Amino acid sequence: MVRGLPSPASLARFCQRLNRLKPLEESTMETSLRRCLSTLDLTLLGVGGMVGSGLYVLTGTVAKEMAGPAVLLSFAVAAVASLLSALCYAEFGARLPRTGSAYLFTYVSMGELWAFLIGWNVLLEYLIGGAAVARAWSGYLDSMFNHRIHNFTQAHIGTWQVPLLAHYPDFLAAGIILLASAFISCGARVSSWLNHTFSVVSLVLILFIIILGFILARPHNWSAEEGGFAPFGLSGIMAGTATCFYAFVGFDVIAASSEEARNPKRAVPIAISISLGLAAGAYILVSTVLTLMVPWHSLNPDSALADAFYRRGYSWAGFIVAAGSICAMNTVLLSSLFSLPRIVYAMAVDGLFFQVFARVHPQTQVPLAGIIVFGGLMSLLALLLDLEALVQFLSIGTLLAYTFVATSILVLRFQKAPASSSPGPASPGSRVKEYHSFSDHIQLVGTEQASGPEPGQLRPALRPYLGFLGRGSPGAAVAWALSILVASAITLACVLVFGDSALHLPYWGYILLLLLSSVAFLLSLLVLGAHQQQRQQDTFQIPMVPLTPALSILLNICLMLKLSYLTWLRFSIWLLIGLAVYFGYGIWHSKENQREVPELTTTRYVVFPSTSLEETVQTVQPTSQVPAREPSPTEQPASP
Repeated sequence: MVRGLPSPASLARFCQRLNRLKPLEESTMETSLRRCLSTLDLTLLGVGGMVGSGLYVLTGTVAKEMAGPAVLLSFAVAAVASLLSALCYAEFGARLPRTGSAYLFTYVSMGELWAFLIGWNVLLEYLIGGAAVARAWSGYLDSMFNHRIHNFTQAHIGTWQVPLLAHYPDFLAAGIILLASAFISCGARVSSWLNHTFSVVSLVLILFIIILGFILARPHNWSAEEGGFAPFGLSGIMAGTATCFYAFVGFDVIAASSEEARNPKRAVPIAISISLGLAAGAYILVSTVLTLMVPWHSLNPDSALADAFYRRGYSWAGFIVAAGSICAMNTVLLSSLFSLPRIVYAMAVDGLFFQVFARVHPQTQVPLAGIIVFGGLMSLLALLLDLEALVQFLSIGTLLAYTFVATSILVLRFQKAPASSSPGPASPGSRVKEYHSFSDHIQLVGTEQASGPEPGQLRPALRPYLGFLGRGSPGAAVAWALSILVASAITLACVLVFGDSALHLPYWGYILLLLLSSVAFLLSLLVLGAHQQQRQQDTFQIPMVPLTPALSILLNICLMLKLSYLTWLRFSIWLLIGLAVYFGYGIWHSKENQREVPELTTTRYVVFPSTSLEETVQTVQPTSQVPAREPSPTEQPASP
């Protein structure tokens, strides 16, 4: 071996560290945070995260530029698509009542490195999202006072012409973030009460808009003289769906808050379902009355709802709509500031992020350091940066998190359930093997033959017909099917999004690639469906697995591929920064390092290849007792 290069064994150990999994501790309810949130609290958190500035800005933009009055269909399809991802979050949130959301879900199923990168992207999502909402909040409030705040700032400070910086500092946006951070630091109950207030006011104002909008409705605005119901056709409806999808991305705040829920197994699925239904109903009904009040082609994209009431002679209603938009944006801002420090807290508790963020205030029982540091960083972004160019950056991180959560559902469904009993001291004669990676977890399936079929094994009714799927190592068919499912989903999404012209393929090659990727996607679904899954009676589980997560994966990849190349470039740079943080700090301070220490002092099984039909198993004593040497493949197992 070349001097200075790592040995294959050290490289294998290093790769194993990257893929090690956080133990799946489903039953634990112990936490340093305060479990004080009810189902209503979680529901209003979810509604506040979804029904925000998008209701007052997105509806007019999509209606005028993409779908026309058929924007209500775009919102309906987007709601169904979001439901696929929401169900995945609901199952994980009920099964793992710990803070961390997509980061935690990836950690227990896909591996440590992937989990860190997902958590790293979620941090940026909340930072930029909260700062952008604060900027929009400042702009709406400024417009209510005839832009006096904007004019005052420019007159006394001036404007800047610096790339990536805003034209002028937005002190109002920075101030509202600092004020919201102060309320969040007072505890979960205080922030929940504040969110209740703004959410109830926002919902009442939305109800007011719907009722008055239907009173002022003119069905003629949907007639053929005004362009018809769907002037842009099916392509316009689907283009609007891709944009409307991002209106429903706030439901993950519920999963992120599950560690503070009183009864997360029941509250999290109910809260996600109700909040998504309320948000979908609000978006569909508001977009309906908006296009019925005024012709879709005359809408003002910047303030469509308020402008519609002004044009119908109800200026007082337009002022109420502007006030309602500010309340709605307050709830989104509170949701971002509520979730962000808890994601940081989860990563710090696991040792992947700086330990100062793992401290919980003894009185308020909130991660105070994370609230102060990241609240200040968010206010700095809102103060100085031009966030319009970075808003698209939010989408790719959110969609990537959705994709990994859906994949994690498939991984956990087909792996053996952990023992429910609490681990006790190991008996002297016990032998324990640790499983640290995704492949190990898949191989764990079927290693113990019980009376009933284990998760990941072929269904008994199908064994006479599909017995060849079980001839390999345990779990190999499931692992291969899952890998092919993801690869075929990526290929199929590229074919559907880019088409034959962008891929520079002849028409027959395009059709062949479409058929092959579709067949591979369907066959992998059938192979997964032929294997036994985990069934838990007392916890919510997604229906129609593996179909539901697979459709979520395919949809999320399609939406990611529709983003610009510049967005992917910025995303790659952010990932490189995250990798530097992980390899510089996280991998060395991970709590999983402490779990590996007992392996040096406990007896382990090591399996060596053998020429016989049965594997030769040798018991290896601690390195301090037995000199290190390379055993031969034909050695017999030593007596314990």
